[in-house]
Amino acid sequence: METLNSLFGAINGIVWGPLMLILLLGVGVYLQIGLKLMPIRKLGMGFKLMWQGRDAKPSQKPVADKAAEEGEISPFNALMTALSATIGTGNIAGVATAIALGGPGAVFWMWITALVGMATKFSEAVLAVRYRETDNTGYHVGGPMFYIKNGLGRKWLWLAGLFSFFGAVAAFGIGNTVQSNSVADAMDATFGVPHWLTGVVIMVLAGAVILGGIKRIAKVAGKLVPIMGIAYVVAGLLVLIVNAGQIGEAFGLIFYYAFNPMAAAGGFAGAAVMAAIRFGVARGIFSNEAGLGSAPIAHAAARTKNPVRQGLIAMLGTFIDTIIVCTITALVILTSTVWQTGEEGASLTALSFDQALPGFGNPIVAIALAVFAFTTILGWSFYGEKCFQFLFGTRSIMLYRVLFVLAIPLGAIAQLGFIWLMADTFNAMMAIPNLIALALLSPVVFKLTKDYFAGKEVLPGEELNHDK
Repeated sequence: METLNSLFGAINGIVWGPLMLILLLGVGVYLQIGLKLMPIRKLGMGFKLMWQGRDAKPSQKPVADKAAEEGEISPFNALMTALSATIGTGNIAGVATAIALGGPGAVFWMWITALVGMATKFSEAVLAVRYRETDNTGYHVGGPMFYIKNGLGRKWLWLAGLFSFFGAVAAFGIGNTVQSNSVADAMDATFGVPHWLTGVVIMVLAGAVILGGIKRIAKVAGKLVPIMGIAYVVAGLLVLIVNAGQIGEAFGLIFYYAFNPMAAAGGFAGAAVMAAIRFGVARGIFSNEAGLGSAPIAHAAARTKNPVRQGLIAMLGTFIDTIIVCTITALVILTSTVWQTGEEGASLTALSFDQALPGFGNPIVAIALAVFAFTTILGWSFYGEKCFQFLFGTRSIMLYRVLFVLAIPLGAIAQLGFIWLMADTFNAMMAIPNLIALALLSPVVFKLTKDYFAGKEVLPGEELNHDK
């Protein structure tokens, strides 16, 4: 076990090291330039399309439009399913860790990562819809494994297989056991609930959703994600109202220390500019998952025939996750004095909330962490299932769902040091095949986008059938 720990530790240091972060940012910058900053310029249009893409009531759906729709879930619910997997512990613990290790300047580099990542997420969703297939049960399936297979050709099938293997394994860790363990810790520390009981409750609730497939996951995500996201932002805004006098200073710290080293202060150990960049970029990507290839799996199931429209909706996931939710967490932390005491992780966020809202801060963060982690489990169950299906066929789906649900309580009671390390490693390794595909297929993204804004018809691609 010690050898495995050392091996995965060494690999993890490489895949989450400077080279990978440069690769993720580099591909994002290339796509953003190739798209002529369109994801930033058309942000308002993305929100408009998201609102229009909600589930309509049956009476609102014209018969003519229904025939033109392809996919299982509304464009809005596709975004909510993707957000369910990204808005999670990274928004609470990840931001706190970035500040604790990289200083306030890390927040600036999280923002840069998000602005670049919007182009990456847009491109992923465009390719996911463009190259998706219909499996033998009639459901649409897509994501990096399919745009590698159908966009790059069968000679690249090995790369699609690698992505699917990494995704199926990573889902059990980063999207399952790690999440249930985080919730169990928070519930035990805040409310005294035993780990095993938390695990069983999550298993029952998540199982009822996951075993129903993507339509049920999307339906729950479509309701739960907006509620939990808005509630957390409102709680954060209440803290910022209490700490209103410190907001200007917090922004000053973010911009100043993004380019200047920070000396040690209080319990804070100090941070070089490179630390701010490294931890800001790493935690930003960990939170919004732009470039990892997970979100396009959900967007491929959207009820749409236009890949560019879905791309415009998909890019909002990165904006909402990092620019809105992570910024709220960062400002709550930086307007308190707790961040200079040496605290880090979720406890730093909880103590910062509690300083402004005594007696309420800890429960708010514990509940938010629980709901965020629960929806992350739902989103990642779908990602892992589709990766497993790509490797072993449609018949394997129910086996994966059952195994995924059974792993939840095990994660709640286990010591997860090695599992976290392995899952975190595979999570990063998903990005490599995806980034290769994004770079090679970027001309397709640029052409489809240009055609769409020129008013030309943008088709989803050939009728592709899975399991042939």
